[in-house]
Amino acid sequence: MSDLSGELIDNRYQLIRQVANGGMASIYEAIDTRLDRKVAVKIMHPHLAQDDAFVSRFIREAKAAAALSHPNIVAVQDQGWNQNGVPAVFLVMELIEGDTLREYLNERGRFEIKDALNFLVPILSALSAAHSLGIVHRDVKPENILISKEGRIKIADFGLARGELIGSTMTAESSVILGSVSYLSPEQVQRGVADARSDVYAVGIVAFEMLTGEKPFIGDTPIQIAYMHVNQDIPSLRSKRKEIPQALDELISRATNRDPDQRPRNAGEFLSAIEIIQGEMDPKKNQLKLDLDLPVEPIREKSRTKQKELPVPEPTIEIKETTKELRRRDEKKRRTSKRVRRNRKVALVLAIALGIGAWYTLVGPGSRIVVPSTVGGSYDEALGALTPLGLTNIIVEKRFSEDIPAGTIIQSSPPGGGRVDTGGSVTLIISKGAERYTFTSLVGLTPEAAAATISKYPLTVGSTTEIFSNKIPKGFVVSSDPVAGTKVKRDSIVNIIVSKGIETILLPSYVGKSGEQGLNELTDAGFNVETSYAFDENVLAGTVVSQLPAGNTNVPKKSKVALVVSKGTQFVYIPNVFSLDETLATKTLKDLELKVVVKKLGIKKLKKVTNISPKVGTKVTRGSTVTITVG
Repeated sequence: MSDLSGELIDNRYQLIRQVANGGMASIYEAIDTRLDRKVAVKIMHPHLAQDDAFVSRFIREAKAAAALSHPNIVAVQDQGWNQNGVPAVFLVMELIEGDTLREYLNERGRFEIKDALNFLVPILSALSAAHSLGIVHRDVKPENILISKEGRIKIADFGLARGELIGSTMTAESSVILGSVSYLSPEQVQRGVADARSDVYAVGIVAFEMLTGEKPFIGDTPIQIAYMHVNQDIPSLRSKRKEIPQALDELISRATNRDPDQRPRNAGEFLSAIEIIQGEMDPKKNQLKLDLDLPVEPIREKSRTKQKELPVPEPTIEIKETTKELRRRDEKKRRTSKRVRRNRKVALVLAIALGIGAWYTLVGPGSRIVVPSTVGGSYDEALGALTPLGLTNIIVEKRFSEDIPAGTIIQSSPPGGGRVDTGGSVTLIISKGAERYTFTSLVGLTPEAAAATISKYPLTVGSTTEIFSNKIPKGFVVSSDPVAGTKVKRDSIVNIIVSKGIETILLPSYVGKSGEQGLNELTDAGFNVETSYAFDENVLAGTVVSQLPAGNTNVPKKSKVALVVSKGTQFVYIPNVFSLDETLATKTLKDLELKVVVKKLGIKKLKKVTNISPKVGTKVTRGSTVTITVG
């Protein structure tokens, strides 16, 4: 589909630039001129717009998303047919400026466990809202999960959705499986049917990819991957990554079970299980629970003991103690001594913990500055994030990247979340964009000089071919492939086209032949033919009198050939037109290239020739004037 940037759709949506192109439609960033806001406009490819089934799917996507109102679902705002300008079936959605989960996976590889759960919660929340309305997405994959610049997660592309509100896009009898094969549930592959548990399966695969950095099955063809989903169990998460909690491993295994009845019934049930695991893993919550680390009861007992042992003024009168009283006092001292020793141990533990905490915070790793994540931002944005932390020693390295736009940070050292000493340095690796080289024109150079010019760039000299050229002398470069001025990648091959000189062919002679034959055959042979006409008393009209260049010689192809064609004799005899009516006599004379003057006598309606001058049989040149009298 051609790029429609610049078009005004439905007299309202001004297309700015194409941001994505898929098998069914292209997506453009646009301006809603009526409300003066940015939107995303999805336009179906023209060849699909002729197919009622595809148009129905397209409209069904609008209805599916419009039926849902959720902060984690891309909102649909309008749908229609462009009546003016380029014919187009279009869908208008909110514009999400950011990246897809696929781009996050490509950049980061596997996620931290907490981060993966933080992603799964809004994804499942959005699908839960859809499932509660009876709508099944059926194409959940990282490419359809968008992350805005503000961090909001959105699910897009309900083009394969089905449900009571929107109808169905696929039946069990369909021989075509829609969706992405790496995320298709076994029942979709085998029977072409899907329900909420199929979305649960797809989210389970997405979770597996986020936590391990790889898809569960890899194959050479989509059919191989689909076969694995049907016949093999998804590998255990803990077999790929030991630190994953057992509960999370079991939940993902259940969500990706080949038997739909063994999975969570819908996204809401899946979400509840994730939130329970997330709560159990929350480190902040665990840090606040001091009773997990310190014995509380002995501390309270120690406090009471100290109150009992506060010095009390004793009377100066001596009291004699009985043996029984002395024994009771010794036992009390022993009990007090045990509590004191235990409390002293607790105090020692507290003192050590406080000392370690003070060392960690003031001198150890805790005193180091945590580097914020700057990947994906610009240098100015990184500067704004690092400078307030006292990180001013910033080293910049630039590197070519095929995927990341110029000026965008590819990675940092230390990475986001890493620590650096106060006054330490942070290295930012910034994209220079795609590595491209534009070489100068090679036209007119010798092949050797052209090869030397190409070698000045990180490019490779390719093959040399020869062609005929009317403009470039033999042995010099006519052009290159790719042509001069094209931006090419490093190590691209540049082929050279060299001139063989002017192509010559044998020019036949057409003197004495038909002028029409000469014109047609020479034109077909590639010559530029110019024909002129002249009277000739010896050559019949229409026959070639002369030719330049002469025939039977080799001449450059497409060169000019001049033919002179006979107009026949320049003389003519006055015919006998007596008794002919005026019209017929005039035509007869004009056919002989004679000028006719008519003199009329009498009042008869039908006038015939009564006289002619010059006389009949007189020899005159063509173009002479003949006077006829009619009456």
